[in-house]
Amino acid sequence: MKYALVGCGRVSHNHIIAAIRNGLEIVALCDLDAEKIDAEYSRYGDQIGDVAKYTDYKEMILKEKPELVGIATDSGSHAEIAVFCIEHGCNVIIEKPIALSLEDADRIISAAEANNVKVCNNLQNRFNDAVQLLRKAIDDGRFGRIYYGAAQLRWYRGDDYYRQAPWRGTWAKDGGALMNQSIHDIDLLCWMMGDYVSEVAGMTDRLAHECIEAEDFGIAVVRFKNGGYGVIEGTTDVNRNSEEETLSIFGEHGTVKLGGISGQIVEQWRFDDGLDDEEDIKKRYGADPEHIYGLGHISVYEDVIDAIKNDRQPYIDAYAGRRALELILSIYKAAAEGRTVKLPVEKCSTTDFTGRF
Repeated sequence: MKYALVGCGRVSHNHIIAAIRNGLEIVALCDLDAEKIDAEYSRYGDQIGDVAKYTDYKEMILKEKPELVGIATDSGSHAEIAVFCIEHGCNVIIEKPIALSLEDADRIISAAEANNVKVCNNLQNRFNDAVQLLRKAIDDGRFGRIYYGAAQLRWYRGDDYYRQAPWRGTWAKDGGALMNQSIHDIDLLCWMMGDYVSEVAGMTDRLAHECIEAEDFGIAVVRFKNGGYGVIEGTTDVNRNSEEETLSIFGEHGTVKLGGISGQIVEQWRFDDGLDDEEDIKKRYGADPEHIYGLGHISVYEDVIDAIKNDRQPYIDAYAGRRALELILSIYKAAAEGRTVKLPVEKCSTTDFTGRF
């Protein structure tokens, strides 16, 4: 299967490794900055052989005609690139978030349906072993009624991180701590709590990073349509020695808490049914990956390749990406307007909050 990658920045190596591990024929790499392409090729050239190099993704798509395209550019360009690829018959894996406006997310979905191609939003932490274990416990009904869940991301990001790329922390191309860093945890919370949200209340602020436009701190309370509740906390303001990322689910008959740098470690595993030993589960799910991106990209690619071959929806489809986006935009809206926001929200964009701080 012919594969091409658009965007050779911070996360691109995960896509290239995933493509290699899944046996894809990598035909081209693309980035506006030719030096970034060369840097990635110098790292993986011996594994991928000769590939074409482009600074214009449209030219690449028209000439190379890949069957699958990875999109790992700044968030603000995801929709434009994805729609062009889709309209030219390419299946796509889009880095999170799927887009920065609900209108653009809907454009992607409509284009995919019209052109019969597969779209995956790369929310790879769903494939973490500990996350899969938690999901199975929910599907098996071990929690009974699930009362509420909590997603907490407490990371350190210095000004140097934001200044590495001019798009970071901008409303037009990125968003803040909720949209960029916390989206994986927000997606997992929604997925575990039944997907669909009825209303949101929240607050956001820019406490420590004057160099960005968007928030570096956000909190929210969420009510889900199934009657459960969620608590969300996301920030890039904590001390670098105090970082944590956790997902907790509390139910009638069980409590689970996942932690580590990407939700890969089981910290609590307690069920009334006594089917397993908590300490044994902790030992078996105690390995934390070396990087915040975790190990899920390889599984994402494996799943999408299978979805293409068997004409089914990917495990993490465009609708899942839209739901995560809608919730984050609803938090932004609730915070900006000082009120509870009821979902669904049909139109909203990060650029609606330009000048917020």
